[in-house]
Amino acid sequence: MEKARTQTIVLRGGIEIDDPLGLALGFAEVYSNYDTADHSGPRSFDESDLRLANRGGARISAAEISAILERRAQIERALRQIGPDVSLMEASAAIPWIPLTRLFDGFADIRGVGFSKMTKALHRKRPALIPMLDSIVQGYLVTYGAETAADDSFGERGIALVRSYKRDLDRNAQALRRIKRGLSSRGLRLSEVRILDIVIWSAFAQA
Repeated sequence: MEKARTQTIVLRGGIEIDDPLGLALGFAEVYSNYDTADHSGPRSFDESDLRLANRGGARISAAEISAILERRAQIERALRQIGPDVSLMEASAAIPWIPLTRLFDGFADIRGVGFSKMTKALHRKRPALIPMLDSIVQGYLVTYGAETAADDSFGERGIALVRSYKRDLDRNAQALRRIKRGLSSRGLRLSEVRILDIVIWSAFAQA
């Protein structure tokens, strides 16, 4: 019983998820073609990464793909400033917030592209660092305290959401590590960031 409790994920609003391992296993079966497929590499960014994001439900149109790829040099320059193994589980002072802001700003002012499409395109590039901020996860973060200023840049507003996300990650660090090990023993390699994303999405998708 004690082991089960240490795997419980506690979200804001007093919501507890008692079987996050089973939840993540079921979710991974459906979306394995996103979480296990190859991407273009940790330092590059090309059309294959955007096509992969669409496997994760990004729904990036051909016109949006073209517009994003016009920023390819800027995006790749920012990616090179962020180590491929950097984790949001690390202390905040160790996280490269400024390069990450620049990376997010590479997607600014592209019609039809917001935080959801951007983070689905970038998550596989830095899976331990960048959560998938779809509308459900964004809604959860904003409802429970994430604040963004209208005069902040696109990147700064994205970082505010990631910083808020980190609060849940830190609160549940021990449980997330246990779940990660449980998934790994079954051949599934998901980061703590991705596991938490699955839990939040599943908890609020039907709300």
